[in-house]
Amino acid sequence: MTRNARSDLSLGFQTSQPPRAEVQAPTASGLPLLPLLPLGALLLAGSINAAAQTVPAASEATLSTVTVKEQGDPIELKAKNSLRTTASRIGKGEQALRDIPQSVTVMTERLMDDRNLDDFREVLKTTAGVTFMAGETGEEDVRLRGFSLGQAGDIYVDGLRDAPLIERDTFNHGSVEVLKGSASMLFGKGSTGGVVNQVSKQPYLMDQHEVDVTVGSGNELRVTGDFNLKTGEDSALRINAMTHEADNHGASIDKKGIAAGYRWGIGSRDEFSVGLYHLETDGQPLYNHPWFTANGKIEPTLSAKNYYGLVSDYLKTESSYATLSHLHRFSQDSELKTTLRHGRYERDLLASAVRFAPAAQQPGGVAVTADTLSANSVLSRSAKARVGYSDLTQLQSDYSDKFQAFGKQHSLIAGVDLSYEDAERNNSYTSGLTASPNTQVGTPNDGASVADTRLPPLLNTFQASNIGLYAQDTVSLTDTVKLIAGLRLDHFEASYHAPANGSTPAASFKRSDDLISPRLGALYQPNAAESYYASFGTSYNTSGDSYQFALGSLAAGSSNARTAQTDPEKSRNFELGSKFELFDNKASLGVALFHSEKYNERNTDPDSASSQMLLSGKRHATGMEFNLAGRITPKWEIFYNHSWIPLAKIDESNVALNAAGTGSQVKGDRPALTPKHSASLWTTYRVAPQWRLGAGLNYRGEQNPEGARQITAKAFTTVDAMAEYTVDANQTLKLNVTNLTDELYADALYRGFYAPGAARQVQLSYKVLF
Repeated sequence: MTRNARSDLSLGFQTSQPPRAEVQAPTASGLPLLPLLPLGALLLAGSINAAAQTVPAASEATLSTVTVKEQGDPIELKAKNSLRTTASRIGKGEQALRDIPQSVTVMTERLMDDRNLDDFREVLKTTAGVTFMAGETGEEDVRLRGFSLGQAGDIYVDGLRDAPLIERDTFNHGSVEVLKGSASMLFGKGSTGGVVNQVSKQPYLMDQHEVDVTVGSGNELRVTGDFNLKTGEDSALRINAMTHEADNHGASIDKKGIAAGYRWGIGSRDEFSVGLYHLETDGQPLYNHPWFTANGKIEPTLSAKNYYGLVSDYLKTESSYATLSHLHRFSQDSELKTTLRHGRYERDLLASAVRFAPAAQQPGGVAVTADTLSANSVLSRSAKARVGYSDLTQLQSDYSDKFQAFGKQHSLIAGVDLSYEDAERNNSYTSGLTASPNTQVGTPNDGASVADTRLPPLLNTFQASNIGLYAQDTVSLTDTVKLIAGLRLDHFEASYHAPANGSTPAASFKRSDDLISPRLGALYQPNAAESYYASFGTSYNTSGDSYQFALGSLAAGSSNARTAQTDPEKSRNFELGSKFELFDNKASLGVALFHSEKYNERNTDPDSASSQMLLSGKRHATGMEFNLAGRITPKWEIFYNHSWIPLAKIDESNVALNAAGTGSQVKGDRPALTPKHSASLWTTYRVAPQWRLGAGLNYRGEQNPEGARQITAKAFTTVDAMAEYTVDANQTLKLNVTNLTDELYADALYRGFYAPGAARQVQLSYKVLF
């Protein structure tokens, strides 16, 4: 966006379209009548403007004319056609990546399309520093730099928190942004290792439509449609739809999704949008594979194609939400955006946890080992089930402004956000089921099933509300030096109720927390191609993050009740880094040194273990982050992300080492799910005008599962390949092979089992534009 020479208050968007008609701005006295603006945020914006600027005379109260030129969303259009983007919205409003004093990795739409990253978890796997814990009820607890994202509680959609414990697809994603390091000043509770923001596709002022059909191994058929229609001079409608089916040798997938967005007033002083989103899934999940160990190493031995669950197993989810948004531009450099979202999220899982049966049930009465494993080895199956419903309502208003005050240039962001969640959960909905039959290693997908004889579930209830208020100012001391200071205040309240269940009495609990989250930083930008920064930020995890103690009984003495009585954990992140524009500004490089520390982690009190926990634990992770994305030559593009964490340790813990040396990590251990190296590479080269070839690697180093310090999962590398043929300007054919070498590896880990990484898959895609 560039300044229009006609007026300091003009908005100039550089596009190929001619200027739109001039729009007269409202008078200052009319500002309070703006619709959809929370009163507190509006007063905040008005007070900041009053303090920072000279009040004009009455005859000068009318603001200058705003001239608008816009064709579409610059961030999204770049993300669609490049592996690189130079701007992001993850820092509350659109910012250049060079102005964000933390590591940010952006997976663009081009990268997701090139690699056929259809499932959101596959996108995260291309992000260095991300690992997964295989949860007891099928969800993956995402880790970033070794710190939990709270069972995906730190995942956002367009800056608003997404519901945890749900399935996600990328059919409506324009990009995925990962901000690494503590970020509670921006996002509130959680965000210890960082946050992930899913950027939705937005309508833009152009008629353009796209259909993509993919067929692949495992009887995959996926069809997506992206339809953008310019409906007026400043309005557009966009609809994205998806259907995806595959049998995956028994672990079936059936997904359907639709997202519709309508924007009007695009580029004018007042811009509005409304969006609807719905995704539903119905399939049979591959819950886990069992392991045995050799010399302290986990040995994945069963093919990732082998499904040992029951035909009656299922995973059904639904996510539906509506979003309303209003953007008011006070001037070229001052705007207030307000967003309201309400969503309903449902998850119903019935799956089979698979284990090697005891020695007495094995052929010859011999336990299964690497030497005795055979097609006749017996596997046991036990039911795991969860049912949950969530209603989540959020209101967020963010104000940004650039102004002169006290002889310095200031760039301010400030805002208020409110959220309310009403959830019901049963984390072990198996009562009444008959025992599952055993199976054998040599007979995967054996067709066995059990009848669902369960009674309606008893549901724990969870209500939580949060109000947050934040402000951050970036002060330009000189043309090259900037200082950043921010502060956030949060008030969090939660109530929990567990109904009576058999001999367990009903129990309830309430708590509230008030927290302060600072952020400090400095930028040195000697020219447009270099940026150096230092930053400090904090985060906290309340006991109510992602229902950490709302899933089981809250009876006195239970572990959930002990957790409920514990104050929030706190963390901090220090980072030094630099960001460069290379190869004639066609590629971006970021290098950072970070130190992330959780300095009051929850630990069991050894003197009163049955009644309370202590904030006595401490852990840290210290390392470097590397990001490279863009075009090396006109024909050669690259995306590379590497996280190196050589120093990570449990510094303090009340957990004692048992006689066998097994169990949870103790003081001095390396934290679980924190490999020293993790990296992702994707590169393409146009070998001829109509041919483009691509290749990629995903690497994850050796790591421990949570709760099993004595064993490690081996490092692994998967290889991907792509060949794309351009038929004409509107048609392309693309062949993808993922996990080219059919690597057998443990992807998500738990203390007694693992989720296998996907087997080799071949996909052929046809895309047409019209």
